[in-house]
Amino acid sequence: VLLLTLNKLKVKNLIPYLLGGVAMWYFMLHSGVHATITGVLLAFTIPFHATDGEESISYKLQHFLHKPVAFVILPIFALANTAILFNDDIAEVLTTNNSIGIATGLIAGKPIGIFLLTSIAVSLGICKLPEDLNWKSIFGVGLLAGIGFTMSIFITLLAYDNETIVNNSKLVILISSLIAGLLGFITLRLTLKKA
Repeated sequence: VLLLTLNKLKVKNLIPYLLGGVAMWYFMLHSGVHATITGVLLAFTIPFHATDGEESISYKLQHFLHKPVAFVILPIFALANTAILFNDDIAEVLTTNNSIGIATGLIAGKPIGIFLLTSIAVSLGICKLPEDLNWKSIFGVGLLAGIGFTMSIFITLLAYDNETIVNNSKLVILISSLIAGLLGFITLRLTLKKA
């Protein structure tokens, strides 16, 4: 109620909202309701309408938090929730048919599929490439699509019951996502330098 009142009074200082959010998180944590709900409720109370040409508090907070969330919090969250056990014999894990299939799909299948479907759509006149975009860039973006870390793990959990296969698949997904991301970055870096 206090946070909604601050919003209605159009308080532009972020500190009262953050203090109220910490208090709400504390009480939620001890009430038995999952404390992450606090973030959602807090987001609804922070004003997002800009006034007098100024950027809104919500906009400022979003831009302030973007890099730490994208580059630190989300990767830690994703890795912490994967629960990968590193096997002593990684070479054996990486050479199973399952592992080769996963790696091929993420590193080669994604870019080839995206490149081919885009070229088919362009050749059929369904869409048109922007003038400042070339086919090498499309292939680079296709490589970045191979990063599909969380969705690949979700599919793995649906597909397999065997804990060893699930763990080995997660390890291969992690390695393949890193390789695909690195190759995509290098491809786009070289392509965009020339453009």
